[in-house]
Amino acid sequence: MQKNTVDNDLHMLRDEIGSFVAERDWKKFNTPKNLASALCVEAAELLEPFQWLQTGAPEELGADKLMQVRREIADVQVYLISLAASLEIDIKDAVLEKIEINRVKYPVEKVRGSARKYTEYE
Repeated sequence: MQKNTVDNDLHMLRDEIGSFVAERDWKKFNTPKNLASALCVEAAELLEPFQWLQTGAPEELGADKLMQVRREIADVQVYLISLAASLEIDIKDAVLEKIEINRVKYPVEKVRGSARKYTEYE
């Protein structure tokens, strides 16, 4: 995916969410604290369809639970985009920065094929 496509997609989603919120006069409720709280609630709801499954693979979830996961992922993304916008954080830049930090924390030659945390391999 090209850089401009990612930027445009994220900006389009941010603007669409902003319009939805503005039309309903909800901006006053979309404080960073409230958005972070709502994000946590939605992330927890994302776990529910996976409860008691072995792997959570699509064939194990089935169509109904997969649709539920899809909708919860959308809820999580909406709140994440809203939180980033409220704090003027560019999501793409933040993700790329974090990947670079993790490259240093998790060098390939030390962690390849391992699920250990970076503090456990030194």
